[in-house]
This record gives sequence, C-alpha cells and structure tokens, in this order.
Amino acid sequence: MALTIDGKTPYERVKQLMAALRNPDGGCPWDQEQDFASITPYTIEEAYEVVDAINRGDMGELQNELGDLLLQVVFHSQMASELGHFDLDDVADGLVDKMVSRHPHVFGDASERTSESQTLAWEEIKARERKAKGGGKDTPQSVLSDVALALPALMRAEKLQKRAARVGFDWPNTDGVLDKIIEEAHEVRDASASGDQDAIEDEMGDLLFAVTNLARKLGVDPEVALRRTNDKFTRRFMSVEAGARASGRALPDMSLDDMEALWVAAKTAEKT
Repeated sequence: MALTIDGKTPYERVKQLMAALRNPDGGCPWDQEQDFASITPYTIEEAYEVVDAINRGDMGELQNELGDLLLQVVFHSQMASELGHFDLDDVADGLVDKMVSRHPHVFGDASERTSESQTLAWEEIKARERKAKGGGKDTPQSVLSDVALALPALMRAEKLQKRAARVGFDWPNTDGVLDKIIEEAHEVRDASASGDQDAIEDEMGDLLFAVTNLARKLGVDPEVALRRTNDKFTRRFMSVEAGARASGRALPDMSLDDMEALWVAAKTAEKT
C-alpha cells in the first residue's frame, strides 16, 4: 500500500514526509541507505544554494532553496530519532530554549541593548553554556573553542578573527593590517625564491589570513567580496572568449598582449 502524507500542519507533513522516505516498508531505497556522513555534503551544498538565491535577489528560488535546506534538517533529525538520540521536536525545542536564554533583553529582565553590547553579552552567555556542558567545571575555555572546523577556510578565518577581537586581540586600525599584508607578501616572495613548497604554502596562508583581517576591519565580508570578484572575472573572461571568436581565433593561438587587450575592452565596456 502506498504511503500517504496527511498531517494537518506543514510541520506535521514534513515530519511525515521524511519518516515515509526512510520507512523500510515502502520507503525510498536511496533515502534508507543514507547516514549522517553521506548526507553532509548535500547539507553544505544546500546552504550555499540558499546564499546564491539571496545574492541573486530571487525570492521564488529562495523559498525553494530554503525548503531544500529544511529537508536536510529534517533528514538528520529523522536519522537521529531512529537511533534514539533526538527528533525534530527536540531540535525545535532546543533552538527556542537557546534563543530565549541568549536574549534576556527580549525575554527577561535585562536592560535594552545596542547591537554592539548584545554581541558582547552573546559571547558571555555562550561561555556559560560551554561551562555548563563541561559539567560546571572551571576548565579554561577558549573563545575559539566552538568555531567549526568544517567551515570554509576563508569564512573560518574571519570568524576566528572576530572572536579574538571581541576580547581585545585586534589591530587598533587598518594601518597595522596593511603593514602586515606587505610583510606577508614579502615573506611569500622569499619562500617562493627558496623553492620550499611547504614554506610557500605556509606563507600564502599567512597572507590570505592577513587579507581576510583587512576585509573584516573594513566591514567587508571576504566571502562575499571574493564571490563578487569571481563573478566579475567570469563575465570578463567570457567576454575575452567572445572577442576571440569574433576575430576568428582561438585563445590558445593568441598572444598574452592580444588577450590583455580584449580584457581591457571588457572592463571598459562594463564601466560605460
């Protein structure tokens, strides 16, 4: 007999949907074969597709991608429920409890806060939560402890820097960061001259970290900035390819100077 979805609310229906897909009796074989590790790449992919829809300002696609991301939450919760750990209700309740606890100025007696003071208070509350998870022990906890290792490296670098800055470990202005970038660039040059690949990789990492720090100090999201540049490079390079085709030539047969001329033309066309 075919499985049905007859929940009265969207929340009930989405829970029934995943339970049906994972049902050994009549469910989907692919869904039944999955585990937390196999689903993780899809979870990451769906989060990025949500961001892409936001960047394009496509509300219809955003609704669709948020549904796909929600499916990932429901999927992980269903698998955890099958193993007796927690279910989607526990996830939702835990979220509400955590947000209420972290917003005492909204749900408690704490005084009204500015966005800046709330950020500091947020870190204090999270520190108490980490201590509670450790059984209340006064074991020293780093402010960096719960910065996820699985984050993209650029995003994690920014988050690490923000965490350190919240406790005062930060450059007072951008001048020091700019000097650091110049210093790191020189060290990359020296490492490159040495031919030591390990040293080159190490110094390149330091340079990228310093550039990320400058973006943070300037109020720029480095992930967004780099994505914007990726898009810009794509547009301009495709224009170079189109220019080559219009001249009856293939890029590999063109000189670098000829390709540079097409690149400059593409840049000029964008500004006019």
